[in-house]
Amino acid sequence: MAASQLAAQLYTVRDFTNTPAEIAATMKKVKQLGYDAVQCSALGAIDAHELKRIVDGEGLTICATHTDYDRMRDEPQAVIDEHNLWSCKHAAIGGLPQAYRSAEGYARFAKEASEVAKRLAEGGLTFSYHNHSFELERFNGRTGLEILYEDSDPQYFKSELDTYWIQHGGGDPAAWIRKLKGRADIVHLKDMAMDDRTQLFAEVGEGNLNWHAILDACKEAGTEWYIVEQDTCQRDPFESLGISLRNLKEMGIH
Repeated sequence: MAASQLAAQLYTVRDFTNTPAEIAATMKKVKQLGYDAVQCSALGAIDAHELKRIVDGEGLTICATHTDYDRMRDEPQAVIDEHNLWSCKHAAIGGLPQAYRSAEGYARFAKEASEVAKRLAEGGLTFSYHNHSFELERFNGRTGLEILYEDSDPQYFKSELDTYWIQHGGGDPAAWIRKLKGRADIVHLKDMAMDDRTQLFAEVGEGNLNWHAILDACKEAGTEWYIVEQDTCQRDPFESLGISLRNLKEMGIH
């Protein structure tokens, strides 16, 4: 286990992870920035053992992944074996498959994914759901996100709450993290800034989200990993990851 609770979401630097050589170079840069852990997402094709060799060589922990829901459902043992190889217990999906994006679909996914999550849990993994803002659309008085968490099995169906997207959808990130206490092992930290009337992704601490409230909520909720992500950067994405890391350390997260 890494000494730090902070990790870099590699989706941030996805333009530099297309080949095994690029992945190796990117892992080295991320380690040099000061991160001890990464979330593997949007990587190009690479053998699972080669990925382990690279991260072990840099002294990095794979704290979580984004894994296709279809693979989790159809090939659970293969997913379990890969994650156990990497000593990684958190598998998350990047978003709700299009076929489930309706009132009926949210409820159906909550039930189906709970069964998938239970199978992964039998192999030592957690299943987490990563939100965007479309899940805050209301259906008969409940948001899609409320349906997902209220209709799923809280023992197995966990969250990977994304602070930017909750704010983008008009929600309160800190309130949502508290609501998901015990299910918020991993959280995506992502800030929002304004350019006139345009919302921009920003480095953590460089935008307008209430980080004091968010980080206090994470502590109350039992968050294990604080994962830095920035979908679009206004500067070099490695520089953005570095700025977020520095700011979070100044906020007392190590």
